[in-house]
Amino acid sequence: MEAMSVGSRSRTVFVTVMTTFVLAACSQPPAQPVRPIGTEAPVLVPGSPGAPARTATPGERIGQPPKAAVASDVRFAEAMIPHHRQALEMTSLVKDRTTTPAIRAIAGAITAAQTPEIKAMSGWLTALGRQAPAEHAHEQAAGYGMATTQELNALRAARGTAFDRLFLQLMTRHHQGAVKMAGEELANGRDQRMRMLAKDVYSGQSIEIARMRELSKSLPS
Repeated sequence: MEAMSVGSRSRTVFVTVMTTFVLAACSQPPAQPVRPIGTEAPVLVPGSPGAPARTATPGERIGQPPKAAVASDVRFAEAMIPHHRQALEMTSLVKDRTTTPAIRAIAGAITAAQTPEIKAMSGWLTALGRQAPAEHAHEQAAGYGMATTQELNALRAARGTAFDRLFLQLMTRHHQGAVKMAGEELANGRDQRMRMLAKDVYSGQSIEIARMRELSKSLPS
């Protein structure tokens, strides 16, 4: 048999190497692309340890690393915590001062939503190495519909329909301040958790504002 030429041997080695390379490349799992969420089936995004998964929002890019928190995110959490605390202070007065079912229902919904939000924001600040605002530190939330000491005292003293009217007046203004605060976070914040919470506040409290306005119209004069 005629011996293989040097050129033939070189081509054989080259083909063998390239074939091995292509096969190895094909055996690797494909890289997961960063893709936006659009109209396809809902995509579940794993939560933090112990937290449930959530559904990705339209336009969210899965596979993209989360953005670092900025000053706007911190200001939002540090202002919203005392803001929520005052709302809970007002809802705690409802049970002993009115028997109106709709007022009790609104107060219960506010308490159920804002209690875990305070916990989430406090834990987020702690993870950043910052302390949550003290129990009676309200200065961070000034200018966002907070009730004054005089207004809170008047609410404590009111009963029945008078209480209902003042509660709705103060809580509507309070919610408007929270919606404003949430809008600022959505415009300037970067942290995913704080932005998600701001979206919840914006949508949930906007709905409650509309309900409280309608309820105010139905109260006896």
